[in-house]
Formats: sequence, C-alpha cells, structure tokens
Amino acid sequence: MATYRLKTPVSVEEIRKLKVNDVLYITGTMVTARDQAHKRALKYAKEGKPLTVNLEGLAVFHCGPLVKNEGGGWVVLAAGPTTSTRMELFEAEFIEAFHVRVVVGKGGMGERTTDAMAKCGAVYGAFTGGAAVLAAKAIKSVRGVEWLDLGVPEAMWIFEVEDFGPLTVAIDSHGRNLFMEVARKAEESRNRIYRKLSL
Repeated sequence: MATYRLKTPVSVEEIRKLKVNDVLYITGTMVTARDQAHKRALKYAKEGKPLTVNLEGLAVFHCGPLVKNEGGGWVVLAAGPTTSTRMELFEAEFIEAFHVRVVVGKGGMGERTTDAMAKCGAVYGAFTGGAAVLAAKAIKSVRGVEWLDLGVPEAMWIFEVEDFGPLTVAIDSHGRNLFMEVARKAEESRNRIYRKLSL
C-alpha cells in the first residue's frame, strides 16, 4: 500500500502505477456528475456536441453537493459521495467517451466499469460516506456549473480541489475490484459454513 498525490490532468502512466488499497489525494479540477449529468454528457457525445469542460485526465465525483450562492459566487457547504452503483449503467461508456482518470464515490462499481478502467486507464477512489464536510474543506473554489436546469444535485459542478481525500483505490487499472473481491470471499465463506452445518 502506497500513498499518491496526483494533480489533474492525470496521465495514464500515473494511473497505471496505482494498485488496489493504495491511498490517493487529488489536486486540480474535479467535476461532479450523477445520473442525469452522465446521461446528458453521453447524449452530447453521441450528437458530436462538445462539453464546455474537457474531462480528459480529470476526476469525476459522484456527488450532489450542498451549495450556497454568496456574493455572486458559489460556496460548497457539504459534498458527500453518492452511491456509485447508480452510475454503473453509464460509467463504462463515460470513461471511454471522455477519458476521465479517477472516479470518486462510495459503495463501489461493477464489472463493466472495472473492465473499462482496465482498458482505458482509470481508477475508482472510494471516499468515506458521512464525511461531506471534510470533502467540502478540500474544495477551494467553484470554477463553474453546467446544466443547473437538472437541479442543483444533478448539475455538473466544476471544482478546484486541493488534497481531496483520502481516497482508497478500490478499483485499479489492472482489473482488480476490491468490492467484488470482498463479495466473492464472503460468498465462499458462507458456502463453507453452510457445508459444515449441512445446510
């Protein structure tokens, strides 16, 4: 287990060094995207319409932040992670279309996302649920917001962050998925116990 501090845009070479259980901190541009932002971004990609922010090399955060408009600008009060399995339907295609390098959320993601991360060079960084204020402290400014018509939680927020973390690398770019490994071990243990109990 090693600790890495990466600055966006992150290169594929930097990502390939990371392994499951490494600790990661991100500095630079981080963009939020939940279900609706993923859907709209992918619709734009299919229509050949560019996004206003180039996502290549960036970190995408599954988050619906709590924000306040203050003095003509935005202040982030809390930024807890959204459960990432909600985005499993879109994430593989999103990674392939936009070349994001780090996906941040909670609860892990599935096989399709794991395969896309191995193919394209990306990782999943698990952030502790319930630490929304800690996350907000690492957000130094709001550079912009897109698609507010989707609602504040579903809009795409563009943050500048400093030492955002700690994130645990739970899916690496070599095909390892910590969440899937734990689930597999739990299933094997359960079956072993059932056999001993003749169930």
